[in-house]
Amino acid sequence: MEYKQISTSDAPAAIGPYNQAIRCGQFLYTSGQIPLDPATGEIVGSDVKTQTHRVFQNLQALLQAGGASLNSVIKTTVFLTSMGDFQAMNEVYATYFPEVAPARSTVAVVELPRKSLVEIECVALIQD
Repeated sequence: MEYKQISTSDAPAAIGPYNQAIRCGQFLYTSGQIPLDPATGEIVGSDVKTQTHRVFQNLQALLQAGGASLNSVIKTTVFLTSMGDFQAMNEVYATYFPEVAPARSTVAVVELPRKSLVEIECVALIQD
């Protein structure tokens, strides 16, 4: 099956040897997004709520560039540096999926790139 690289200047550029997103058939896979401002390359916010909002702005830009939207997300994976931030992250997360939330895994990790507090990746189904 063929795949297509997806990129946009409206989301942070990859900071390593990977793509922002890949479309494979009817699926769009995003790389994990941390709360980087795409214009400055700097982390946005020092709390998990602010950072989660920025992560979703980045995900929305990638989904749009790949022909999808948050409404077409079927699975997310959330990485937190502290499970103590779970409730605050969840409050913000719920605002982006007000009707049907996708399947999700949430895991605690020791550290994330650039010392961010949260990283989220997703898989979306593109219905042409």
